[in-house]
Amino acid sequence: MADASSYITGLGGVFFKCADADKTREWYAKTLGMPIDPSYGGVGFKWRHMDAPDTVGQTIWSPFSGETDYFAPSKSDFMINLRVADLDGLLKHLKSQGIESVGDVVDEVYGRFAWIIDPDGRKIELWEPKGEEENFSE
Repeated sequence: MADASSYITGLGGVFFKCADADKTREWYAKTLGMPIDPSYGGVGFKWRHMDAPDTVGQTIWSPFSGETDYFAPSKSDFMINLRVADLDGLLKHLKSQGIESVGDVVDEVYGRFAWIIDPDGRKIELWEPKGEEENFSE
């Protein structure tokens, strides 16, 4: 890929710490009607791809316990997940810019993940989706 902008394809999710994540989920469900998925405690907002309208992706919203170490080494109360194309290529590009990833690349059923730290100390999750997209041609 030619430059860094060609790797980022969208917002994958917003994750934030809460004093009481269950209470926060309950409030959002009751007050705003957000359908919390009990399998992970968040909401997957589905959307259609502009270039492939029959394909549906999702952006995740999820509260975390204030005690989570998932955002470490960042001290921030939130983490942004960016959807990426070609995670390996992006990591190589970032390394050429002096930016090292935090930890190892993780392969999950729904995609590959890596993390970096931005200039303000926030952990940024990089997600190359695989298999999370559905094809709806109904």
